[in-house]
Amino acid sequence: MTPLTQHPGNSTLKGMEVPLNPDMQAKLSRLAAEQGRNAEALIQEAIARLVDYDEWFLREVEKGLASADHGDLLTHEEVGARIEKLIAEKQTPR
Repeated sequence: MTPLTQHPGNSTLKGMEVPLNPDMQAKLSRLAAEQGRNAEALIQEAIARLVDYDEWFLREVEKGLASADHGDLLTHEEVGARIEKLIAEKQTPR
């Protein structure tokens, strides 16, 4: 099986095969059937979510590192206070 197909001189992916174990194939087929969609559409959506999340996460890490480089850090006490505030907000009925 060729895991990746590219055209020479072109870094754009044209096709890709990802082997799935039988259990994952069964889950994917079941989920697709329940949603009335095909498995390929579900896979493409899942990959898009994963890639978007990873891009966001890496941007956030870079922002955090830049803040740390500039000395924008919280003390242990400030972190504790923020956590306590968040917990209190979650416990307050709306």
